[in-house]
Amino acid sequence: MSAHVRVLVVDDEPQLLRALRINLNARGFSVTTASNGTDALTAAARTDPQVVVLDLGLPDLDGLTVLEGLRGWTNVPVIVLSARTDAADKVAALDAGADDYVTKPFGMEEFLARLRAAVRRGAASVDGPAIPVVEAGGFVVDLAAKSVTRDGVPVHLTPTEWGILEILVRNEGKLVGQREILTAVWGPTYVTQTNYLRVYLASLRRKLEDDPTNPKNLLTESGMGYRFVR
Repeated sequence: MSAHVRVLVVDDEPQLLRALRINLNARGFSVTTASNGTDALTAAARTDPQVVVLDLGLPDLDGLTVLEGLRGWTNVPVIVLSARTDAADKVAALDAGADDYVTKPFGMEEFLARLRAAVRRGAASVDGPAIPVVEAGGFVVDLAAKSVTRDGVPVHLTPTEWGILEILVRNEGKLVGQREILTAVWGPTYVTQTNYLRVYLASLRRKLEDDPTNPKNLLTESGMGYRFVR
């Protein structure tokens, strides 16, 4: 899967940048590197990467600012790297559109597994029987086109947000368990990361529901999972 997958790695630590470039090149990835946020945004526009690895602690722009800049025009999966271990930092990164969060220092094999999972999410094809268009409240989900509109206006979703929404819409009316969603979207090592789901469901509701604090379509079944109803 890694053959010629375009990866943009953004970090201001030369040793880490070199280690990631060597490891990714050895596994067939096509690697572009940047050591600051300005160069990162320029490189992203030039190379159109299939996955971005982004350090939060950059010398010129805050990593979240770079992430928001990327999210203005691309749904590319973004894995955030950070030495910050505070849960609030993780939530801020996920809320800003990151697909995953890796805390430094990290093991290379775990990192590569997360990178492969992010690439799969970004390139995943629509599986299962076609239910091409689903209308709910003020928004419309087109499963074939992987697009969402609200009141006729396109809604920008990250690959992870789309993955969660697609599972719920395809299981319309059914309770989808937290573990099932976490396994399908992030992988089996994430089955305890229910805080990820809370962050992403809150983000989806802000984007899609008329009243995010009193959702009508994306419902929480406390302690169990989530349900999509029209």
